[in-house]
Amino acid sequence: MGKHRHTPEDKDLEIIMGNLLRYGVLFSAIIVVAGALIFLKQHGFDQSQYTFFKGEPERLTSYKRIWQTAFQGRGRSVIQLGLLFLIATPIARILFSIVGFVLEKDLLYTIITVAVLMVVLYGFL
Repeated sequence: MGKHRHTPEDKDLEIIMGNLLRYGVLFSAIIVVAGALIFLKQHGFDQSQYTFFKGEPERLTSYKRIWQTAFQGRGRSVIQLGLLFLIATPIARILFSIVGFVLEKDLLYTIITVAVLMVVLYGFL
């Protein structure tokens, strides 16, 4: 008997990609809510100072520092980490689409999806 290899169908890929987006957004939302609760616990009763503008600290704009300070329990950093996961979710979907099109041996859609990924990454970086 020969080995029968199951090739993914469009419906299989659509279900997996839908779940990827659903769970990615859910995971991101849980992280953002956790960060908001941490932030409110730490700074919920602080008085706001609106007399001068103070930009975002470096720990909230650098990927490496967001990761480090989120695991130190800083609320705003945890929120930023959740937002990074939210941004990464559609990028993961594009990557999964590329894999799916390669498995389906669909060269045209593979090339188009790689081009879309390049445009998204260019805009992101």
